[in-house]
Amino acid sequence: MTDDVPEPDRVAGAPHPRETPRLIGQAAAEAAFLDAYSTGRMHHGWLITGPRGVGKATLAWSIARFLLTQPAEAEAGPGLFGDAPPAPDRLAIDPEHPVARRMAALSEPGLFLLRRAVDDKARPPRLKSVITVDEVRRLKGFFSLSATEGGRRVVIVDAADEMNPNAANALLKLLEEPPARSTLLLVSHQPSRLLPTIRSRCRELRLATLGPDEMAEALALAGQATGDTAALAALSGGSVGEAIRLINLDGLKLYADLVALLAGQPRLDRPAAIRLAESVAGRGAEARFDLLVRLIELFLARVARAGVAGPPEAEAAPGEAALLARLAPHPSAARAWAEAAQHLAQRARQGRAVNLDPAALILDTVLRMEETAAKVAA
Repeated sequence: MTDDVPEPDRVAGAPHPRETPRLIGQAAAEAAFLDAYSTGRMHHGWLITGPRGVGKATLAWSIARFLLTQPAEAEAGPGLFGDAPPAPDRLAIDPEHPVARRMAALSEPGLFLLRRAVDDKARPPRLKSVITVDEVRRLKGFFSLSATEGGRRVVIVDAADEMNPNAANALLKLLEEPPARSTLLLVSHQPSRLLPTIRSRCRELRLATLGPDEMAEALALAGQATGDTAALAALSGGSVGEAIRLINLDGLKLYADLVALLAGQPRLDRPAAIRLAESVAGRGAEARFDLLVRLIELFLARVARAGVAGPPEAEAAPGEAALLARLAPHPSAARAWAEAAQHLAQRARQGRAVNLDPAALILDTVLRMEETAAKVAA
């Protein structure tokens, strides 16, 4: 990657997964892999799935470091007298290990990182939108060169969902006939988008979302300490990556402003609505606009859920629980909000597709939420 083009697998404001020293909240997945390794049931292909930002890439890099630092005899089975090395109980290795240091510098010969490349023909250079077959074909050279040195070879694909059809078919051939002592680690946010034949040739490790305590620990590890991890966990869906995005864009305050605006429903403070809409418009506000659209969708989901199960245990903003209880006091109100959520999401997609003015799109959405609140109140 060039200095002026960001890495495609890095969350802005957070360490890269290869720089993250340990995995938080995914002990089950880590134990499942170590059990397979220790009992001789290692698969050549692993599909690491789960929501964005829960540690899938961190797990892939942890597995890669672990495999590339294990001595060959560790995989040779019991010795002449039935002795065998003790089974490892964790993936973590010494960060000063030569392999770990080479991996951090992207100079480890036993590792190949398959991800979106830079389009050098573009001016200015930028990342390609997909992983192309040319990138997958580079694996042939990697395996042929590393085979002369012996040892294990590891490939990290991040993210496998981003492969175009030709790239996916080329990778499938490797999964069907994997080189000796090779392991392919496929990070996937949406495994349903992958070829069924790719999924069938991998063993899946599914990662879970993080709770508030795990979120606090993960954010501290990423240098993003904050006092309101319960709200971050609620709004991020247990995703550390999404929580960091919320922190970077001041998302907690943005959601609190949205809740405060809607607190007067079914009577809307029009000037306040206009101010909120205009705060995400203009040049350079694209990321904040996208976040507000996402927060509105999240609010609609939370209010619909409140009509069935009651307000959530943890508020994501001051006064949210009381507002949700008032807007959706019964299941029929929940249905009305669920229908509104579906309709407004469709309108938002259409508006963005035709480049509708962001402020106009937000204001229109808020006004239609006002209509739903009036309908429920009536």
